[in-house]
Amino acid sequence: MTCEVIDFRSRTSELADQMPVTYIIKFQVVPERRGEFLGLLEGVLDAMRDEPQFHEAILHKDPNCENRFMLYETWEDHENVLNVQLQRSYRQTWHEVLPYLLEEERDITIWEPIRSDRTELLAQPSLTRDN
Repeated sequence: MTCEVIDFRSRTSELADQMPVTYIIKFQVVPERRGEFLGLLEGVLDAMRDEPQFHEAILHKDPNCENRFMLYETWEDHENVLNVQLQRSYRQTWHEVLPYLLEEERDITIWEPIRSDRTELLAQPSLTRDN
């Protein structure tokens, strides 16, 4: 059985009662623009942390491809993400330059959490490693 991939913006009414919601966003970054990509994303992630609807975000790097990243992002409410969070001023530059920074369009999928297990280390507000 195959699963249908649905545009995350079109699922508003279906997800309204099923929050929180997690987004998996994959990026293939232009190699020469990796530093700019990470710098801009860091600013967005730092600002998101203070949003009341925000749960968590974890940025991953592909160990086999230094310019491929995956962002795991969980929010309380899908409607709020679409109608409020994506419109925040701190995201404006990010959205404007993203096509210039990426080799291909982002791959965005939506996931609904059904279980969460964490160690104390991952429960910390900010876990950073060398990029």
